[in-house]
Amino acid sequence: MLNKLNFILRKEEKFLKKIRYKNGYYIHQKNKLKKPKVSVIVPTYNAEKTLHKTIDSVINQSIGFSEIELLVVDDYSTDNTRSIILQYAKEHSNIIPIFLEKNTGAPSIPRNTGISLASGKYLTFIDSDDWFHEDGILSLYNLLEKTNDNYAVGKTIKVTDKAKSTIAHYNNWATRESISPFSIKHLFQHLSPTGRMMRRDFILEHNISFPNMKFAEDKMFFIDVLVNCDTISTSENVIYYANRYSDNKSLTTTTTIFEKTDTNISLIKYVIDKNLPQHIESMALNRLYGFDCINRLFNRNHFLKSENKELYYEKFAEVLDTTKHLSYDFTKHLNFDWQRILVRLFNENRFDDIVTLIKWNRANDKKEIFLKDNLPYHKLPFDDYSKARIEMIASYVSTLKMDTGVLITFNVYGDFVNDLDAIVIKNRADDIDYVQFSINEIDENTFTSLISFDKLDELSKASHAISLKYNRYQETAIKMNARTQIKREKRKLDFYITVADNFGLNIK
Repeated sequence: MLNKLNFILRKEEKFLKKIRYKNGYYIHQKNKLKKPKVSVIVPTYNAEKTLHKTIDSVINQSIGFSEIELLVVDDYSTDNTRSIILQYAKEHSNIIPIFLEKNTGAPSIPRNTGISLASGKYLTFIDSDDWFHEDGILSLYNLLEKTNDNYAVGKTIKVTDKAKSTIAHYNNWATRESISPFSIKHLFQHLSPTGRMMRRDFILEHNISFPNMKFAEDKMFFIDVLVNCDTISTSENVIYYANRYSDNKSLTTTTTIFEKTDTNISLIKYVIDKNLPQHIESMALNRLYGFDCINRLFNRNHFLKSENKELYYEKFAEVLDTTKHLSYDFTKHLNFDWQRILVRLFNENRFDDIVTLIKWNRANDKKEIFLKDNLPYHKLPFDDYSKARIEMIASYVSTLKMDTGVLITFNVYGDFVNDLDAIVIKNRADDIDYVQFSINEIDENTFTSLISFDKLDELSKASHAISLKYNRYQETAIKMNARTQIKREKRKLDFYITVADNFGLNIK
């Protein structure tokens, strides 16, 4: 069997050396499907170890592989990737191998090439180390067919060595049809191609493409998509699995923080030059300023460990230069108070205090909290900037064991006390494995929830996080100061205090 495989690979290698490129690429075969429902575009480079799983996940889609056009665009791989693609194409006429004449170093040109050659009604992307849920493509296809929207997004599960977790809950906490994209507060916080589908004619009509950048090309692409959509749809169904195993190498790991920041500065200027309505512009810029240019530049160990912090400050000065002609104070739209304080410290040339602030922020969750006017704050290590607002805080009061479950009493303070949804108990290794419990109000800031034994029996024997859900998808931990252990039939329920002094549950 091994000898046969080696023979096939050698044969493919000889063929590949003889191919002729036109316009910078070679198409091995054209799709014989007249009108595929969906075109799936896979950019690849040296993906021989993972590509089988990716392609198989497309072949096994419940929509039926005969309804799919699969364009696999290889960025001049030097391993057996091209031979693997050719072998699949021999078995399936709707798999179109597209080989680039030279390596471009990023997924932009492969994706754009796929877009230009696609013939499906809808487009979706998948990276060559990820995979689809078997119903993923059908879920988004049916949603777009029903709503006639140009864009839909569903649930992406990030898979690491230790856990599975949902990315961007605001996108997928519910199935919503034909809503304004700008009704989603955190719309621009996650802008990758995962778990999304678009109408091909819409992309072509608006001339939307991936810029040829080594980093953050997907952010510009999806900003253009979203700002051109009057309405979009979202799905609560799992669509996509993103491979984040430790042995999975990413191109972004070879990009320095200063290169990344330069790219984000270019993106900021790009957004400003679009002259969008202020409420849309501020939403897009909030992500670029807050997460990309404050969090990633400063709130990291590489900043604290650097012996040349002046380079960071020089780069951040370039970031702030882009704000000078804004008609509003960009810091008012930042998600966290400590980010606003960092900007003030920078403008006051208090660079040592910036280091102190970042050390404080990264220390752990055991920060001093206090209430003022019934609103929660963190105590900061400065006399003038002595506090930072917290959006929401919840703290445990008591536990009462009852015949049907455990009655938990807790206090809640913050901006969304009137928008509480549920107590959520979630498997730390798989947040799809969860149960939730309703909340009852006792007074303005005191609430109870009955954690029923019947629902707890649905959970796996594992360690679970307990959180308070509000605004439908946002969550905050519940501070804990007492431990309760309950023996129930063949199970032991251990409501314990985590390292960060939060409420946790271990089921044994």
